[in-house]
Amino acid sequence: MKVIAFIREKKRNLQHQNDQFIAKLEPKFKNLSDLFTHKISMPFKNTLNNPWFSQFSPVDVEESKPEEVLIQVPEAEKTYNSLLEQLDTVTFIGEWHSVEQECIDQFAEVTGDKQWIHTDPIRAAKESPFKATIAHGFLTLSLIPKLTNSVSLESNPYPEAKMVINFGLNQVRFPYPIKSGTRVRASIKLVKLVPMKRSIELVNEVSIEVENSKRLACVAETVLRIYF
Repeated sequence: MKVIAFIREKKRNLQHQNDQFIAKLEPKFKNLSDLFTHKISMPFKNTLNNPWFSQFSPVDVEESKPEEVLIQVPEAEKTYNSLLEQLDTVTFIGEWHSVEQECIDQFAEVTGDKQWIHTDPIRAAKESPFKATIAHGFLTLSLIPKLTNSVSLESNPYPEAKMVINFGLNQVRFPYPIKSGTRVRASIKLVKLVPMKRSIELVNEVSIEVENSKRLACVAETVLRIYF
């Protein structure tokens, strides 16, 4: 019995020492883990916060409160208040635009995507389920500036701004193809407004509809930065 009791006592002591050892090491491991995570995340953070146009001035790195924008840049106040009234509403419906085979062929030539479903009307009429050639999905996406008049010099939606940057896309879907010769048009719904230090970030939901069809050709969330 004395031997068994001795073994049990030694076992308890060893377990206690082991627990103490682990307790001392855990903070050090946590610090190393945090440091490792920080080192890995920094390149991605820098990439997101310092895009290619960081050479321009002013530059926004972090989001600011609305009042900071209004105090710093008076022109931003006017634009921000105007846009705030349009939030969650359709702000634009464009004119119909025909997507012809010539446009599709030119896009295929530039991008190198010459798949027959886009460039061979004869084969497409026989083998394609759409019985015609269709526009590339990325061609549909690239038409957004034209369909939304955002490149028109005659109708500037942000007259107070010094510069407007295409910051990217949140998500894109192509629910239905655009057949050659079909007309399409776009509408814009403002879904998010974020004040920055010297700019305003807009998130627009752009929907491209196909004439005589209930299905949309494209739904995309575009992100713009308006600088003042």
